[in-house]
Amino acid sequence: MNMANTNINTNINTNINTNILTGDLKIINFGLKSFTDAFKGRSNVSWAHVDFKPPLISDPALFKIIDEKRELIESANQEVVKRISSGRPFLVAAARAIDAIPGMQANTILHAGPPVEWSKMCGPMRGAVIGAMLYEKMARTPEEAEILASKGSVKFSPCHEHKAVGPMAGIISPSMPVFIIKNEEYGNYAYATMNEGLGKVLRYGAYDESVLERLNWMEKTLFPVMKRTIEAMSGKIDLKNIISQALHMGDEVHNRNRAATSLFYRQLAPIICKVSNAEDAFQVLNFINGNDHFFLNLSMAAAKATLDAASDVKYSSIVTIMARNGTEFGIKVSGIGSGSEKNWFTGEAPIPDALFFPGYSREDANPDIGDSAITETLGVGGFAMASAPSIVQFVGGKVADALKYTLSMYEITASENSAFQIPYLNFRGAPMGIDLIKVIEKNILPVINTGVAHRLPGIGQVGAGVLNAPTEPFKKAFIKFVEVISE
Repeated sequence: MNMANTNINTNINTNINTNILTGDLKIINFGLKSFTDAFKGRSNVSWAHVDFKPPLISDPALFKIIDEKRELIESANQEVVKRISSGRPFLVAAARAIDAIPGMQANTILHAGPPVEWSKMCGPMRGAVIGAMLYEKMARTPEEAEILASKGSVKFSPCHEHKAVGPMAGIISPSMPVFIIKNEEYGNYAYATMNEGLGKVLRYGAYDESVLERLNWMEKTLFPVMKRTIEAMSGKIDLKNIISQALHMGDEVHNRNRAATSLFYRQLAPIICKVSNAEDAFQVLNFINGNDHFFLNLSMAAAKATLDAASDVKYSSIVTIMARNGTEFGIKVSGIGSGSEKNWFTGEAPIPDALFFPGYSREDANPDIGDSAITETLGVGGFAMASAPSIVQFVGGKVADALKYTLSMYEITASENSAFQIPYLNFRGAPMGIDLIKVIEKNILPVINTGVAHRLPGIGQVGAGVLNAPTEPFKKAFIKFVEVISE
């Protein structure tokens, strides 16, 4: 019997050795893709590269707990996915920030991203704070504004802690007009400022006279017109429907909002003309028409209202906030009390891989900044770049890259959003529900497309690009998540 086994093994080994030496090579490569360079152009070699990366965390004890709670986690994630997919964000009103945003006081200035002190604020955020203080007449000069801010005369707080969102520096001060968005399905609200347009603007840290003049015009002219218009439309402007249509028209509603702004404009224009005098109507319509990013703040607030309803679901590993303050990148997770002021998980904000404007380079770039990654958290923006291939002309790369980004995000999400369909993928729903566990297990990080601010205040936008979220916030959140579900 042993002799027979020996003969069999010998024959098998001989056949294997013969096949390796004389047959066609069939190679599967793991690890560095550069190892495949030796196979390229060789007709007798069949090969495939597996894009394998080890988990971000490899502690077996942590994954043992995850496996033990898997059914509870999956059930909680299904509930979160249901809340996200059934959200119905509507634009219902406009008001001054101090009259609408919870917790806003006369000396409050809200900012993008996780909490940050004045001493740690980046250049663009400091510039935007200075501009807001001049606009509010909290200070008479930039120098006085800096002194007051450094002495604690201003109460700084993240927009997200007040159910609000702001692009780039994300500054919201008491007198600024804000849109009010209601999630009609769950009854919660979200808030966002009105978009200033491109060029030298407050959100990129500019605060010269032209910036202040625009902010005052927005308060005195744009705001009353928008308020009357929304009231005349009975506060029933369906933002989810606009986003859905815009994805079919080449937008991803983060860095490309041309279609969404146009759809929004078409709904409002007749009513604006009806409720306004001719001069005000002309100025407002001309302003919106000249600002393809006008819908951005609305898409962000729609995402915020939708995701807030999915907060605080016990055992859920779904990410409900991604935000950056230009210094740190922060996330919150539904199952770790994402509605709480605590439970931010942060890491150093990265600098985007960007297409820079003439005269600027990576050395000029500030680390990533803004609450606008709430769009990616919802599953649009960078997650839906396959719907907006022309965006690569703005952020760099090739059309194939836009498709690749979207396809990779299906790997780390819990579901697909049938309301946000991607035509190029045969109307497949956009990736929805960033799953913290999948991010850690697969070592695939959320992709974000973003504008790039100059690192110094007062200069403004210097480019646009794409980046992956940093690992640190997700690793910290995963360890805390395991601790929470173990209790």
